[in-house]
Order: sequence, then structure tokens, then C-alpha cells
Amino acid sequence: MLGVLLILSLSSLVALVPPPKAAPALCKHCCDHLDPAEGSGAQPPMGEFSVVPEVRTYINMTILKGDKGDRGERGTPGKAGHEGPPGSRGPMGSKGTKGQAGLPGDPCKVQYSAFSVGRRKSLHSLESYQALVFDTAFVNLDSHFDMFKGKFLCHIPGIYFFNVNIHTWNFKETYLHIMQNNKEQAIVYAQPSDRSIMQSQSLMLELEMNDEVWVRLYKRERENAIYSDDVDVYITFSGYLIKAEEK
Repeated sequence: MLGVLLILSLSSLVALVPPPKAAPALCKHCCDHLDPAEGSGAQPPMGEFSVVPEVRTYINMTILKGDKGDRGERGTPGKAGHEGPPGSRGPMGSKGTKGQAGLPGDPCKVQYSAFSVGRRKSLHSLESYQALVFDTAFVNLDSHFDMFKGKFLCHIPGIYFFNVNIHTWNFKETYLHIMQNNKEQAIVYAQPSDRSIMQSQSLMLELEMNDEVWVRLYKRERENAIYSDDVDVYITFSGYLIKAEEK
């Protein structure tokens, strides 16, 4: 098929090249148009043309499409274009492995508040309420417990633990309250009995700055008393900070 197309293209491009300029005419005799005598050896006349026209072919190479060439070398990259808009967030990937432990940090500042006091003297109730005052200090950090008033004053807001231990008196009632400011929070109670016993009460309180925690003794219909002596300590009151308020 390609050969047929090539032949058609060549045939359409064949052009007749005009003959060169004719030579000047020569003189003729009246008998020159006659054929030469047989056997004379002369050539017959050529007619009006004495030169045969020359045929030349011309091929237009621009219309012939060749085979596809090899790919050229990669050019140098162009300048970066403008940054496009951010794309949508992709799906969450899988959880990575646990990393190595870091270096130890600076120790946190820890706040402390604690006290533990005792009483070596017995106490009988009066006609009105009275604070239980202590005469022995086992622990009293930064003097947060006032030994003269028998009250703990909060200097560090937070959660505190408190505990009271008392010894009852034979045939006498024991009635005390653990107080936060002027509000009763817990009771320490024992009915009259022919035997003296140890009674205990514990609780946690959330305190604000300058709150007071103390133990209150008061009189009822029957005599109210707690027992102790100068040798052993039967009455104790303790408390300490569990967790300071976060700022």
C-alpha cells in the first residue's frame, strides 16, 4: 500500500522540463522533405523537431513522513509554580510504637502540712461548748496547729485527713464533735459504761484558706468527760494534707 501511495505521489510531481533553445534554422532545399534514395545510407529527416525532449522528475521531500525518532534527553526542570490550596485531611493512621523514655524532669514542688498532738490531762464538760486543748506536740509543721486555741489553721487549700482518738471515763458519757469552722462534721460518742474504752473517728475534709478544724466538747443531760493521765497519752488529734488545690 505504501508503494502505491509513493508512485501516485511521484506521478503527480513529474514535470516536463522545456527543451533547450533550438539552434538557428539551416537552409533547406526543396527536395529535403523527400526520403533519401534507397541504399544511399543517408538518415531520414526528423520532422519539425531535431532534439528529443528530456523528462526530469521532481520529488517534494517535505510531504514524506518518516519513522518516529528516538526520544530526546530530558530537559532542565522549570521554575516552581504557585502553591495550591491545602487538600482535605487524610484518614488517621495506625498507632505507632511506644518511644523511649525521656530524661528525668525537674522534681515538682510538693507542699506539706501535717500535725499530731496529744493531751495528758482528763477533761470534764462545762455548761457550754469548749474546745479541746492539747499540751503535747508530736508533729507540727510550720506551726499550722495553734496549741493555745486547740485549732488547726489551713495555710494550703486542699484535701486533708483528720483522726481523733479519746479514752472514755467509767460511768460517764463521751460526746465530742470534729468541727470545720463552726459546723459539726463528725461525732465521737460513747454511752456511759462500767468499763472505759478507746473511741476513734476519722474523716477527710476539703479546706479553703484560713479554715479552722478543731474538736469540741459540750455538756448534755449527763456528765460528759474524757480520761487521760500524766504518764500515758490517751487523747490524740492528727491531720495532714493529702492533695493540695490545683492553681
